[in-house]
Order: sequence, then structure tokens, then C-alpha cells
Amino acid sequence: MAGNNQKEIDKRRTFAIISHPDAGKTTLTEKLLLYGGAIALAGSVKGKKTAKHAVSDWMEIEKQRGISVTSSVMQFQYDGYCINILDTPGHQDFSEDTYRTLMAADSAVMVIDASKGVEAQTRKLFKVCMLRHIPVFTFINKMDREAKDSFDLLADIETELGIETCPINWPIGSGKEFKGVYDRIRKEIISFTPGSGQREVEATSIDLADAGLDALIGADKRGKLVEEIELLDGASHEFDMELVRAGQLSPVFFGSALTNFGVEPFLKEFLRMTTSPLPRETDSGTIDPFSPYFTAFVFKIQANMNKAHRDRVAFMRICSGKFEKGMDVYHVQENKRMRLSQPQQLMAQDRSIVDEAYAGDIISVFDPGVFSIGDTICEAGMEPIAFQGIPTFAPEHFARLRQVDTLKRKQFIKGTTQIAQEGAIQIFQEPGKGMEEVIVGVVGVLQFDVLEHRLNNEYNIDIRLEGLPYQYIRWIENEEIDLSSLQLTSDTKIIQDLKGNHLLLFTNEWNITWAVDHNKELRLSESGR
Repeated sequence: MAGNNQKEIDKRRTFAIISHPDAGKTTLTEKLLLYGGAIALAGSVKGKKTAKHAVSDWMEIEKQRGISVTSSVMQFQYDGYCINILDTPGHQDFSEDTYRTLMAADSAVMVIDASKGVEAQTRKLFKVCMLRHIPVFTFINKMDREAKDSFDLLADIETELGIETCPINWPIGSGKEFKGVYDRIRKEIISFTPGSGQREVEATSIDLADAGLDALIGADKRGKLVEEIELLDGASHEFDMELVRAGQLSPVFFGSALTNFGVEPFLKEFLRMTTSPLPRETDSGTIDPFSPYFTAFVFKIQANMNKAHRDRVAFMRICSGKFEKGMDVYHVQENKRMRLSQPQQLMAQDRSIVDEAYAGDIISVFDPGVFSIGDTICEAGMEPIAFQGIPTFAPEHFARLRQVDTLKRKQFIKGTTQIAQEGAIQIFQEPGKGMEEVIVGVVGVLQFDVLEHRLNNEYNIDIRLEGLPYQYIRWIENEEIDLSSLQLTSDTKIIQDLKGNHLLLFTNEWNITWAVDHNKELRLSESGR
């Protein structure tokens, strides 16, 4: 492989940011972009004090509610690195989109609210990282507000998540008394002057033994800091990069994304500690990122990112080699050669055409309807491979969906089908019935609101949603079974997905047991294929 390709791949860093809702994840993303020079002025995520919105929240409903419900992809350059940030949905109802996004990341930054510690969604997302063996770096945010004791926060992470922690820096006070952080690696204090948080703030460094430290943070805080650092040096886990990469140790940083306390020091250390793109598992072994052949997989599909163009975009993580605009590629699942149309990289909704990209990068391409989540793309001429598939999450909430205006049948079918192909919802039909009325399954109820909003705004369709009592869904594995002969309770429903696979909807777990006990041939699965 050419030395230039090796150099380009070496400097790639691709990571996802995860957190419980409202822990400050999107704000941290904004500030990283600010330091990377990708934006000149950070926007307000909530959009209450200012008309600006966070760059990574582009969907209208996100601007209205001040939450992230889609995964954004942003690239910027900083200090010799080329950084790809995957900003995941913060809302728990969109956990499956987060899972798919984590499939494209090499590491994760876990944002924790200093006043709340580990929260429910943090646990869920952390488990996903552990399933993928992703190194997790922790940023304890909102130190500019009253916070829990710092030692208690570390204990909370270790107890709740089962991972050891190693503080890389240590906070000096919290809330109005937050003075900055002590850098344990460089053994110096970094003090910040509070600002609006919209532009970079000045940082000054001063040694722990410096006589001027009392004037900077106060004699009491200096005494407490010296005690805490001695305790940390004697009792905390030592930094071990191998344990970090194995997902057994999380480096911890304290700061405030809103006011820029500790953000740039975190970014510098994080980039130094993380690795360039990692090898990926395929059906025929591991593929090295420095392989001369281009390979990638689709982890996200999004329709109508630009309302003016009514387009559909497939996001791909490049796993090896170099992508060049106009190159011939092979779509493994479709078994055909093709050229990737309109290859682009995004800074939220702002796009730029890509002439070349490397392992670790995320590119988006125009999708005429041929891509599905999990598809593998490889360079034409190489032996075809397939990356490990991305599982389908079982929906937990169901509703009957129909359009108000029957004359808009075509738009209704197009809208529901396209949104389903993105993976945000799952669409089911009752056997023998058409697509004028469908059953929608979602992991979280907020997805019903997003579905209604998008059908109305993007496809000009008014819909009616009628909640259904079902709580469980199972795929029928042995499709050859005679469906008409199945013995089922009266509140169990037979349906099929858009691929033609048959499923059963149940109102409770007892009905599942009853169906299995009374149909000895029946084999059920909790995930689709």
C-alpha cells in the first residue's frame, strides 16, 4: 500500500458520543467542532436563549424539542488528526439507531452529568459498547453546576457499569466555585476564565507548588486539592492503555462543555490515547484497515435530509483501503457492480463532494433504493467479503397506521416504506391486506411522534395512529409451517414484514408460552433476519 494511504489512515479517529438524555452530549459535540475550527460560533442546543441551533441537530422536530433523535456524522481536522464524530440520539426511544452507529465507531465518549452520575440510558448504551468491545472514555460534564463528590462519581461508574476508572484530570470545586482542573499527567493546574461558552476561552497553566496558586484558587481549595491528588496517586487505578483498549478501564475527564472548561485538554488527551481504525470481522476472517482494497458497510440510511431534493442517503463506514470518486465497487448483497453516486461527507446538513476517503472515514452516497442497513461494499476485482450483520431490534410498541386522505395512497406507501428502510420504524402487514393500512412497530413511543411529523412535513400526508395492545413480537423461523393450522389465543395476531417473513404479535408472555406448547413444530425467534 502506498505510504500516503498509510499516513492518512494512521491519523483517522472515529468515535461515537453516548449519554443519557440532557447530559450535554450534543453540546460537547459542538465544542469539539469549535476547537476543530469546523464552526466559528457554537449554537445553543435548546434554542431558547438564541435562534441558533446545534449544528448536529438538523431535523425540524429536533429543533422544536431540543433533543437529538437521529445520528449525525461530522468530520473535522485538529492537531494533525482527521476526526469523524458520530453524534448519537440522546433519547432512549432511539437506542437501536445508537446501536447501529456504534457499529461504525472505534471508540466511544460517555458523557455523564456531574450532578446525577450514571443514569438509566447510560447503562443501556454502555452495555452496547461492551458487546462491541469498544473502548469507553468518560467525560463528566456540567462541573460548572453543583455536582456530586468526585470520588462518589467514580465509585458510581465502577459499581453501576462494572468498569474500572482512571482520572486523567481532577476538578477543583464545582458550581460557582469551579476553578478548573488538575492535569495528573502533566502535574499542573489548568485554570479557566468563565465565558459565554460560544467561543474558545483562554487557558492558563500553573504548577501545584507555585506560590501564586493560592491567589488563583484559594488556600482552602489548594489544601483540599493536594489531599485529593495524594489519595488518587495512592489508591486509584493506574492508567493502562491495554486495559482501556480491552474495555476494562475508562479514562475519566472532568469539565463543562457549556462553558468550555476542560474541553480542549480532553480532546488532546483523547486523540493521543485512541487508536487509528481497527481491523473488522468478516465472514471470511479479519480485514485490516491498511489492506490495499476498499471495503465499507452501510450502517445508516436517511431520507429527505434535504427537503428541496427529496433524496435518500446511505451512510457507509470505510473499513479498509482508499475510496476514490468514480471507482467501480461491488455490492455484495445485491451481487452486482456499481459506482457510488454523489459521494459526500457531511458537517451535519452541510455536504461536500468527496474525491477520496480512507479507512475510518464515513461517507454518504445517493441511494436509489438498493441499499439496506448492514450491506457490504467492496472494491471490484477483490474476493467478495461480507461484514458481520447488524441485528434488528424487536419493537416494543405497536399501532395501526392509516392515511386520512385515501387519494394519497402512493405517497403514504412511499413515505412509510422509506422511513421503515431507515430502521427508525418497522412496518408489518396483515396477510392478504394491502399497504393502505399497516401495523407499525417501534422501540420507543417517541418514534410514533417522529413518524407522524415526518409523514406530514416530508410527504404531505395526514395519518391516524391507533394504539394496539401488543407487547411482544416473534419471527417464525420455520416458514414452511402451515400458518392456518396454528393454534393461537384469540388476542394473538399473524403478520408479515416487508420482506415477506411471517411473525406473531402477542399481548403478554403467557400467550407466547401457550403458542409454543400447543404447536410443537413452531420455532420462534426474537430477532429478524
